[in-house]
Amino acid sequence: MKKKQSKKKSQIKKKKNYSDKTAFANLEKTSNNITTPKRASSGIPKYVADRMARRIFFTAGIPTILGMSVFVVSYIIVTRNIAEIPPSSTIAISALFFLLGLAGLSFGILSASWDKEPGSFFGIENIPMNIQRAKAAFKPATQNFDDKS
Repeated sequence: MKKKQSKKKSQIKKKKNYSDKTAFANLEKTSNNITTPKRASSGIPKYVADRMARRIFFTAGIPTILGMSVFVVSYIIVTRNIAEIPPSSTIAISALFFLLGLAGLSFGILSASWDKEPGSFFGIENIPMNIQRAKAAFKPATQNFDDKS
């Protein structure tokens, strides 16, 4: 008995061998034609973002580091028999520092000045204006348009 020949053999076409130059030449031609238009950014300017980052580092970063160091200091005090610290007070003090860091995160964002020149040291006068900006950002686009006209 003879086996049937598959149809694949008759359908196989001879593949063309391209050199590296011709294979990648078409690719380079198509990729050079694509240009992305630059959009006007409506986000946070870089100088404002840098100012926010500095404020966040001090107002949120330092309390968060202190919140983590409470565990280390508590461990050292307990293992060296300096004092007997209940675990609940360690957790409570650490949670207090973490909450202070969370409040510092919000303060760091809301107190940053959007002017080119930096504002005051604490930036408390910028908080109401930045809260209004945040509220306006979450409104639908039609409401923002209606408020301006």
